[in-house]
Amino acid sequence: MRFEQAQRLKNLSPYLFARVERLIEEKKAAGVDIISLGIGDPDQPTPDHIIEELVKEARNPANHQYPSSVGMLCYRQAVASWYARRFGVQLNPETEVVALIGSKEGIAHISWCYLNPGDTVLVPDPGYPVYAGGAILAGAVPYYMPLKAERGYLPDLASIPTEVARRAKMIFINYPNNPTGAVADEAFFAEVVAFAREFNVLVCHDAAYTEIAFDGYRAPSFLQVPGAKEVGIEFGSVSKPFNMTGWRIGWAAGCPEVIEALGRLKSNLDSGQFQAIQYAAMAGLNGSQEVINRVNELYRERRDILVEGLNSLGWKLEKPKATFYIWAPVPTGYTSESFAELVLERTGVVITPGTGYGANGEGYFRISLTVDTARLREAVERLKSNLGPVKF
Repeated sequence: MRFEQAQRLKNLSPYLFARVERLIEEKKAAGVDIISLGIGDPDQPTPDHIIEELVKEARNPANHQYPSSVGMLCYRQAVASWYARRFGVQLNPETEVVALIGSKEGIAHISWCYLNPGDTVLVPDPGYPVYAGGAILAGAVPYYMPLKAERGYLPDLASIPTEVARRAKMIFINYPNNPTGAVADEAFFAEVVAFAREFNVLVCHDAAYTEIAFDGYRAPSFLQVPGAKEVGIEFGSVSKPFNMTGWRIGWAAGCPEVIEALGRLKSNLDSGQFQAIQYAAMAGLNGSQEVINRVNELYRERRDILVEGLNSLGWKLEKPKATFYIWAPVPTGYTSESFAELVLERTGVVITPGTGYGANGEGYFRISLTVDTARLREAVERLKSNLGPVKF
């Protein structure tokens, strides 16, 4: 039998990391010792106090029934309290916070709340593939905003054609940025708020990496900017700061109208996250943040190893202030994919071609720092031994 797929699925490219995972398995099956620097999945364990909270709450029968699709109020209060301490942002936990089964889920679903078939959504390019993917599944048409090195990988909002801006229903932004590692200041966020007001566009800020930062840098929240809660929401997660990617717990916060719409959609699609996991996330948010400092010091060490190693081969990279990614140009004579293939074949090291994040990722590759430090050093030595000096 053959079943015809829906057009919305045909319009969707295979998820980038699924292709990377298949490539890794093929090489492993061939006996290659692979060092994968491709996927941004923290390699450190979840802190003990969070695990202990999960175990305790998992034994409580009160948590064994269906949870609320919008999250327990105490969890949403923990998110609001964390925002107040971290950013000085005041949130009403009842109306301005909704729990998510990981921020990825909310990023995908927000398009279903506000985009009709044929609507326009503004998407960064390069960017996290789910921004466009969720919009495409909703039948919308992405308009890709180029992120260029000469602008610090910030979109040039003034260059968006007026007719496109007027058609646009939503805009996605993401700082600190995946895949480029770029950061944004409050002045840029204020520019986004003004743009949203002028063209009646809903702002969706992916803030998954605010806590992964180095050298004294502290990333701001979009919601710190005056007027931000009137025009948008921010997606947050415990995945990166507390090494909880597999736990699938996050939130959206901001404009009450939008939070309500997202919660209403979720009530028709899922039954919320297991309450014991919500309690565990609360243990992270309410507890000591020293664990974040420790993991950031580890990523900083790895960042320095990798950047200095690449620079010794001919790159001229600056050390990023945030995220656990290195975004680097490919040498002369290569495309993003051909260089990634060369590196894999010669060294057994997996890097991610920039085109996996959009057309404007051509000419770049991304390396993740979420691998054991000794293995990262080995990857650098393999690059030095098998690539030699490169030219740009």
